[in-house]
Amino acid sequence: MNLLPRVLCGAALFLVTAATSSAQKSDSWMDTYNRLLGKYVTAGGVKYAEWKGNAADVQALQTVVDAIAKENVSALEKKQQLAFYINAYNAWILHEALAKYPTKSVKDALFTFFTGRRLTVAGQQTSFNALEKETIRSKFGEPRVHFALNCASRSCPPLNREACSGDKLDGQFEKLAKGYVNSERGVKYAADSKTADLSKIFDWYKDDFKSDGGALAFINKRRSSQIPADAKITYQEYDWGLNEAK
Repeated sequence: MNLLPRVLCGAALFLVTAATSSAQKSDSWMDTYNRLLGKYVTAGGVKYAEWKGNAADVQALQTVVDAIAKENVSALEKKQQLAFYINAYNAWILHEALAKYPTKSVKDALFTFFTGRRLTVAGQQTSFNALEKETIRSKFGEPRVHFALNCASRSCPPLNREACSGDKLDGQFEKLAKGYVNSERGVKYAADSKTADLSKIFDWYKDDFKSDGGALAFINKRRSSQIPADAKITYQEYDWGLNEAK
């Protein structure tokens, strides 16, 4: 009797079962994460005090980052991977901000909040800085990530109330980018002086927008009112105050 077909069939079934199990685990932490975002994230910031006062929801966020630490991303498609890493960054930011709360800012004098390698993402020890620069920006080359990532600070693009997902990612990116460039937090334009005062994001990461023709072209593609090509460009002071809902 030739057992090879049975062996191959069994191996295939094992792989399908493993993949299904992995997807179910991912769905589980994503469901929890989405519930927490919907409960504590508002257009005006994060309700840290309320969240910190709810021990069950603090523990729920712990289960989210624990799952993110163990996630296997190798079998995911590229957009799914990018969505995962953005969720990982934002979930860990919330986790670490809650750990510091009450605080006026997560930023410290030497930026160790962002450079300390105390996070675990898909089995890798990393920092917020490394996760952003060495994985999210360098591997995916997508400038719109800057409007999906949130660093728990007032000048950051607002944290989305829905987790990123591969099948919705383009729409989510566009919504967040448009919202930011049409807000004064992203762009303040004075018609009388023809001055566009941009978020420092467009200065710090200007090379990321070259593929779109530069920061101004990226902005004008998404703004309801255009900024003239000869406008004077300045940059706003970045507010590192905690993005707490008032």
